[in-house]
Amino acid sequence: MKAENQNTEIKNRVAESKLVTFNLEDYYLEGERVVLDIKDWLFEGLILREKEFRTKLSEHNWQQYKDTFVALTCSTEAIIPGWAYMLLSSKLQGYAKEIVVGDLEQLETTLYQKTLHDLDVSDFQNKLIIIKGCTNKPVPPNAYLWATTKIQVVAKSVMYGEACSAVPLFKRK
Repeated sequence: MKAENQNTEIKNRVAESKLVTFNLEDYYLEGERVVLDIKDWLFEGLILREKEFRTKLSEHNWQQYKDTFVALTCSTEAIIPGWAYMLLSSKLQGYAKEIVVGDLEQLETTLYQKTLHDLDVSDFQNKLIIIKGCTNKPVPPNAYLWATTKIQVVAKSVMYGEACSAVPLFKRK
């Protein structure tokens, strides 16, 4: 049996399309992420005694957080007063690049929120944008919402996924 169209050139229609891929991984801030759990600085892991807490902080090596992103947390059921996290933040000031109260997901969410808030989307004016879905880096779900909202203001259309299986989200009329 003879193959039909043997001389037909295979074309990559995705590569030739006018789609612009927006990859949230491109906006991932490089740097070490650190969780600072204060449970060991509490009496029996549950009670914050101010004098003892302040002593622990004064003895702690803050230099180890140089150029890191820090998530402050307490992994026990302790009730931590707001000033304790404020005090920790003041100790980390000058060392950490960013400090949040929460877990690593909250930290990533904060980092992406700041990055996307300041993002110049003028290059996406009247273009067909596809927000890439698969990532190898920890992109929080809220980052996709913020990217969509930000890009939708200027784009002709916004889709999600990959070019071969994109889900339409928005189309300007």
